[in-house]
Amino acid sequence: MKLAIATEAGQVCPHFGHTPFFTLATVENGALTEKNEVPNPGHAPGFLPQWMKDRGIQLVIAGGVGAKAQELFTALGIDVIAGAEGPVDSVLAAFVDGTLKGGRSLCTHGTEGHGGCGDTCKG
Repeated sequence: MKLAIATEAGQVCPHFGHTPFFTLATVENGALTEKNEVPNPGHAPGFLPQWMKDRGIQLVIAGGVGAKAQELFTALGIDVIAGAEGPVDSVLAAFVDGTLKGGRSLCTHGTEGHGGCGDTCKG
C-alpha cells in the first residue's frame, strides 16, 4: 500500500493542504519498504487529490483534512485518516503494526478561511 503523510518538521501536520512536505511511504506484507519526503507541489482546489492518485497513493494521513478534499479523495478511491498527531515515524510505525487510529480532524474550515489549524495553517 502506498500512503502519504502530511509532514512539517518531522511531525504530522495539522492541515493537509498547507503542509510543507509529504512523507510518501510504501508498506508491503506488514513492513515499511520505502519512505521519502517530498515538497508539497501546491495547494489549489482539487489538485492534491489528483496528484496523489497519479502517484498511486491509496491512503492519506494528516492531522486535518477539509471536507471537500475528503470528498475528492473518496471519489478517487483514496482513504483518509484524519486526527493523527505526533512524529511521522511514530505514526507510520503505528500504521504498519495496525494500531493507528483516526480521530477528530484538527483543522476546520469556516466561511472566513481556515480556522482551528494552529500556527501551521498557512492559508
